Amino acid sequence: LRKGKILGKSPAMQDLFNSIGKLSHSDSTVLLVGESGTGKELVSQAIFEHSDRSNKKLISLNVADIPVELLESELFGHEKGAFTGATQSRNGYFEVADGVTIFLDEVGELPLSTQVRLLRILESGEFIRVGSSKAQKTDVRIVAATNVNMNEAISKGKFREDLYYRLSTVEINIPPLRRRKDDIVLLFRKFASDFAKKYNMPTIRLDEKAQNLLKNYVWNGNIRQLKNICLLYTSPSPRD
Repeated sequence: LRKGKILGKSPAMQDLFNSIGKLSHSDSTVLLVGESGTGKELVSQAIFEHSDRSNKKLISLNVADIPVELLESELFGHEKGAFTGATQSRNGYFEVADGVTIFLDEVGELPLSTQVRLLRILESGEFIRVGSSKAQKTDVRIVAATNVNMNEAISKGKFREDLYYRLSTVEINIPPLRRRKDDIVLLFRKFASDFAKKYNMPTIRLDEKAQNLLKNYVWNGNIRQLKNICLLYTSPSPRD
């Protein structure tokens, strides 16, 4: 029913839990594939918590949130004078995170130049700071996630095929909410209970009609949308 903070009793979620369990004591690179709002970051946390690196850190990065011009510096570091404004050297995440797990969300949005650098880490464990020619070693486990159709991105030349195969040593598909209807009411009740405690409000009770409406809704925004709907009806109104 539960794996870490992930809740679900549907067959699709039991398959997901089994996949996470099989990764225990594995250091394999993992690619999480799923629609927006399906909980890819929670799955990455569960994988981390069941790994041999769980006594260290999990660093979560949404690469789409980092400006393109700063992305390689953030990930791999840079040398002083490497570009305008680089007044001193900087360590990147792959240097300071040696020995830990890095979760790269929205990895399908990486520019091709950054994909080359990431591929080198996966192939040899080496990276080079921006503005340097010296290769450095790092020991990180990468868990990546995307909602991009990777085969389509590869065919359009937007994503390297060799990098995709390196990232997807283990590929886990996270089911959308419409494929786990048995979980919709369960999740709504959990969110309603949490919000009721937070805002000191009565917990919402769902009659059979309401439950059927929730189960049969499309939920294009998946769990994130369900949670937002629950919040809308549970939190105090502005006038309160």
